[in-house]
Amino acid sequence: MRLSEIAERFNGQIIGNPEAEIIGVKGIEDAREGDITYLASTKYIDKLKNSRASAVILKEKIGGLEKTQLIVDNPHLTFVKLLQLFYVRPYCPKGISEQAIISKDTNIGKNVTIYPYVFIDDQVEIGENTVIYPFTFIGRGSKIGANCIIYPHVTIRENVYIGNSVIIHSGAVIGADGFGYIFNEGRHEKIPQVGSVIIEDDVEIGACTTIDRATTGNTVVGKGTKIDNLVQIAHNVKIGRNCIIVAQVGIAGSSTIGDGCILAGQVGVADHAEIEAGTIVTAQSGVMPGKLQKGVFSGTPAMPHREFLKSYAIFGKLPEINKKVKEIEEKIKKMEGGE
Repeated sequence: MRLSEIAERFNGQIIGNPEAEIIGVKGIEDAREGDITYLASTKYIDKLKNSRASAVILKEKIGGLEKTQLIVDNPHLTFVKLLQLFYVRPYCPKGISEQAIISKDTNIGKNVTIYPYVFIDDQVEIGENTVIYPFTFIGRGSKIGANCIIYPHVTIRENVYIGNSVIIHSGAVIGADGFGYIFNEGRHEKIPQVGSVIIEDDVEIGACTTIDRATTGNTVVGKGTKIDNLVQIAHNVKIGRNCIIVAQVGIAGSSTIGDGCILAGQVGVADHAEIEAGTIVTAQSGVMPGKLQKGVFSGTPAMPHREFLKSYAIFGKLPEINKKVKEIEEKIKKMEGGE
């Protein structure tokens, strides 16, 4: 595309050559002649000057920059849209493989692609334009919406509901039994997990993530939420809309995560915790049972981030403080002995 076409599409202003031909979209260090890139932060200006990119997407003009500049309101979003435009291929249905095992009691929509070695049980519904890759298992009575992508080796257990435009990456397990036992007469007796899982529209679930079915009722992941790889979501958890759940997060049973929350890597959430909408919990923090009000939290147990930073600064000085305390104790002993 010519840069002028891109500018028109994204309501941008060109400083430089509007006829520049753009053949690719790359990061600053990867870009070559003919590529367009974007500047995420002013700290990368030196890298930008050394980049071979033909054009750069910016929020504001940079003086003295020899490259052609495209000025837009949201450079990062424009960069993402261009990646979609240049590299995401239109969907072309490939039909249903004869090597897939599909119950006759299944309702499959138009333009669905089902690859070899997929197993689909009775009373399953699959919406139009959905793609199901090899070695996927879909259990009895489950429903999958339209425009979904189910990558290889995904397990969707019985009576699970998957909304529209959901992406599930390889190795994910949706609807495994919740981890529920009662200790009786010297043994752990399993609590039947008879509930289900509801995945609402536009959710993405990372590789090897597990979402357990509810004991009764439903485990729910709200619309627009994005879940990274290797996340554990236990039975009866309720996750709101447009949340970000980063890798290796573990959320214990019956916890509630409000809309728009961000749980950074390796956050642990105890059972029956409630996190208010819009809350950010930083990496490796631990959320205890009870209610966590909106804010930014760090540490275990999680505390307001500013308090955590102050505490952590003191923690680093503890050996020095301990040494001084011992010196003072010795002085006091000598004073008492002298009396």
